[in-house]
Amino acid sequence: MAGGGFTDGGGNLKRAHLYEHRITGYFIVACIVAALGGSLFGYDLGVSGGVTSMDDFLKEFFPKVYTRKQKHLNETDYCKYDDQILTLFTSSLYFAGLVSTFAASYVTRNYGRRISIIVGSISFFLGAIFNASAVNVLMLIIGRILLGVGIGFGNQSVPLYLSEISPPKIRGAVNQLFQLTTCLGILIAYLINYGTAKIHPWGWRLSLGLATVPAALMFVGGLFLPETPNSLVEQGRLEEGRKVLEKIRGTMRVEAEFEDLIEASKAAQAIKHPFKNLLERKNRPQLIIGALAIPAFQQLTGMNSILFYAPVIFQSLGFGSGAALYSSVITGVALVLGALISMSLVDKFGRRAFFLEAGAEMIIYMIAVSITLALRFGEGKTLPKEIGAFLVVIICLFVLAYGRSWGPLGWLVPSEIFPLETRSAGQSIVVCVNLFFTALIAQCFLVSLCHLKYGIFLLFCGLICIMSGFIFFLLPETKQVPIEEVYLLWHNHWFWKKIVGEEYQSNVNPGEQDRKTEV
Repeated sequence: MAGGGFTDGGGNLKRAHLYEHRITGYFIVACIVAALGGSLFGYDLGVSGGVTSMDDFLKEFFPKVYTRKQKHLNETDYCKYDDQILTLFTSSLYFAGLVSTFAASYVTRNYGRRISIIVGSISFFLGAIFNASAVNVLMLIIGRILLGVGIGFGNQSVPLYLSEISPPKIRGAVNQLFQLTTCLGILIAYLINYGTAKIHPWGWRLSLGLATVPAALMFVGGLFLPETPNSLVEQGRLEEGRKVLEKIRGTMRVEAEFEDLIEASKAAQAIKHPFKNLLERKNRPQLIIGALAIPAFQQLTGMNSILFYAPVIFQSLGFGSGAALYSSVITGVALVLGALISMSLVDKFGRRAFFLEAGAEMIIYMIAVSITLALRFGEGKTLPKEIGAFLVVIICLFVLAYGRSWGPLGWLVPSEIFPLETRSAGQSIVVCVNLFFTALIAQCFLVSLCHLKYGIFLLFCGLICIMSGFIFFLLPETKQVPIEEVYLLWHNHWFWKKIVGEEYQSNVNPGEQDRKTEV
């Protein structure tokens, strides 16, 4: 099979069959509190597009855009919202998150995942205050930068935290709590925008200010979160690490898993420069797949363009302001539903199956949108209601496909494939690449929509074809493989074993020979 490696997530892993766990209330609460980090990212994704389509907000900060919008309120116009300062309001957050993720890596590795979560919540809270009280564009941008720092820290630490405290057999579902809370944040933001759009002239301030709520919840919860056993062992706090492991596993019989953590920690302590270590051949698969390709591909699906600008897109398609916000709520519901489907089934069917099946659907939906717009959509023409309804349905189906594949798996797979010694550094690059492409698309989407018109959706279609081929040939299945033994997959993969095989053989010590598996 093209994926190579393990097909059932099991194989002859060294101690995986000895791992024991029970689902305890303590574990569930820790997961829920940590996953609140996703709500920060989600709320901002959802609220930004709604606010930038509100007349009161545009009149105060972007009067030229408001004037242009009023001239074409009920007509289709690809270029209605083409304004680089307006898109900078959205994308500045992601550029800030991109830079802050390197500081987040240092904090996460040296002080723990929990501290990074708390720092992120504080910065996001301050950013929400700045945005809600803004009186000029500069205050808006400063607020967005603070929000970006919060997202940089949160996105760097939360997926790692969830992957590290999860038992291997349910790691996929637990890690996707991050995506679920992201989706719920988006949906809640859409609903809030729908209500605040009717509050004049300060409804937009309420939308932006309510971002303080998930930030406050994340901060308070973070104060009571346990640190992950992996991080405690990495810091040399072995006794404390074992106690936490026993508590989150609900059993005293954690010797096998704890031994794996200690071995991984010894390897991690030998690495003084984790970013440099990522460039070594033995880490080439993680670097290419986890740190570069998947986070970039996640944004190149075009999904976040729809999330950013759902109200704007629907207004550009001829929907009125209220109808546009209502339609974006429907897409938010589809996103949440997709996340729930993925959480329920990803540990049964695996990561590859969701990537490939949903990818095929997304290609079809992008082609359908492109053909519809090419035939029935033009500047100065009112879009027929039945065509508008068809586009909403197609976009919702696209969102549903993304919501169970590239959305959650774009965070899950990178968080589970890095070895402990490069995990914080690797996750930093994941977040950095993700936010770079997020910011790039946020900044370029509306101007691209203006110039490429329906061709922008064909471009995304072509990119989804490329990334689906990448997954088919180069990503092995990781379901139910213990996080500290995922590295064995590369040694068994049809392609990656040619890259890592020789170095793997020369670096493995005699005591680890029994950790090899057979294809």
